[in-house]
Amino acid sequence: MRDYIKHYINGEWVDSTGSETIDVINPATEQVIGKVSNGTQEDLNKAVQAAREAFPAFSNTTKDERIELLEKIANEYEKRKDDIIEVITEELGSPVSLSEKVHYNMGLQHFKQAAEQLKHFTFTEQRGDTLIQKEPIGVAGLITPWNFPTNQTSTKLAGAFASGSTVVMKPSELTPYAAILLAEIFEKAGVPKGVFNLVNGTGDTIGNGISSHPDIDFISFTGSGGTGQKISENAAKDIKKVSLELGGKSPLVVLGDADIQTAAKTAVTNVIMNTGQVCTAATRTLVPKSIHDDFIAAVKDVLSKYNVGDPTDKENFMGPLVSAKQWDRVQSYIEKGSAEGATLVTGGTGKPDGLEEGYYVKPTVFTNVSNDMVIAQEEIFGPVMSVITYEGIDEAIEIANDTIYGLAGYVVGKDADTLRKVATSIRAGQITVNNAAQDFSAPFGGFKQSGNGREWGDYGIDEYLEPRAIKGFPF
Repeated sequence: MRDYIKHYINGEWVDSTGSETIDVINPATEQVIGKVSNGTQEDLNKAVQAAREAFPAFSNTTKDERIELLEKIANEYEKRKDDIIEVITEELGSPVSLSEKVHYNMGLQHFKQAAEQLKHFTFTEQRGDTLIQKEPIGVAGLITPWNFPTNQTSTKLAGAFASGSTVVMKPSELTPYAAILLAEIFEKAGVPKGVFNLVNGTGDTIGNGISSHPDIDFISFTGSGGTGQKISENAAKDIKKVSLELGGKSPLVVLGDADIQTAAKTAVTNVIMNTGQVCTAATRTLVPKSIHDDFIAAVKDVLSKYNVGDPTDKENFMGPLVSAKQWDRVQSYIEKGSAEGATLVTGGTGKPDGLEEGYYVKPTVFTNVSNDMVIAQEEIFGPVMSVITYEGIDEAIEIANDTIYGLAGYVVGKDADTLRKVATSIRAGQITVNNAAQDFSAPFGGFKQSGNGREWGDYGIDEYLEPRAIKGFPF
């Protein structure tokens, strides 16, 4: 059992001022694997005070000192590789191979990238007689999601540390142990007391407490649109800066000249990776009518090669959903798809054969989907693909943009001019063409109701800085 019922405040593991705890469930077994403290407002206040008191000294550290700190963090992070992979597999239900290749690696790369970006980052600029300075924003409140327990936490923390800002973080109560491991890593790396503070608890108490706390200067949140709206409302009371990374309903546009097998594999992996619990998942697959039947046949063939099951088995590509609540949510959307008249190609409701224990779902594909259906418009956050056909590129672009979201987009094909037209026409923050490699220096964030602000690389550092202009300089 992993019983971590202390918070990390001002460089120490301290008891909560309350006695309540929260059970943490292994989604593959549905068994309790440990507990964390259900933090109180008093716990949060102590953490904020520690961050506030640490800010003057940390904000005045040099760029070189912060580069060294980030490099030490990356070094200590690598030493805990096995522990990180084990924890994510256990608390999220991520297949062990994915825990290593994606979850562990993305967390590591953000710290490394921030250190590298900082080497070339300019905090001051002279424009005529005006000196422009970028100053650390202050105390940042970080509220992180359960679906990427290292990626989403590490990108926020790396940006904050690189800027010279101090933080108070609340991880999801569903996946808190990866954040606790990060606290241990920071302690080992020599992060100064009060610079990083971790308070576990619920969104109602700690999440609302962070977003409305008068001594927190900036909020960075990743999660649902409804929660993002509530955070914005809380923060507006004292005009707090807010950065939101919210939901998505990302299109994958398959061009008529695409290799069908490659397109099918791209579509499938972008939907079932992390059991579909990805805000950038390509859940709307747009395919020319002329190749629809061949594409569907290829999708069925590709899906048959991906195993679903025990996340500790390296042969499995897809594990369970994170919780019973998430399982019920995905089931309800599969039911809606059938009720709306979409054609079920494969999958459907219920658990896969032989997997009665654990929150497992069937990878599901619908075709004959129109873009106004609920399954094409609302974020399901599960392995459910909606295949939509189009006649011409202009229609494909129109369908791709016919959503309240704009987080990501994907294009697969061969003709360079058509690829360029589609990629530059999708209204989203990050577009991937032909499975291009991940770029950790590129900005990540959304258009429309997918949020505001940007993370990753130098854009992620900028989020934690305030520009100041001093006119008539030098004096």
